[in-house]
Amino acid sequence: MKGVSVEGSAPQDLPQSVELRRLANRLKRAHGQLKAVIDAVESGANCRAVITQLAAVRGALDKAGFELISAAMSECASTPAAPGGGEGGGLTMEELRRLFLTLA
Repeated sequence: MKGVSVEGSAPQDLPQSVELRRLANRLKRAHGQLKAVIDAVESGANCRAVITQLAAVRGALDKAGFELISAAMSECASTPAAPGGGEGGGLTMEELRRLFLTLA
């Protein structure tokens, strides 16, 4: 599966299998939680309920991001980066560090 990229780099292959199913499930849960937040706002729910649900969405998205980095880390780190950041290479350790820190 293609699609993960770092600014200035080519899309990277993601590890297939259980990790991607786990990631997809996390994102689906976050999607459901976000729908609940929207419904709460539209129905005029109190601020506490909306903030609680919004925090759950944020936590689910953060965990999905960490799951993605965790699943892709060994794959990306084990494939040498292409010279000049071209296609076909993995992420450098610096690129992995930046991806990780964008979630922190």
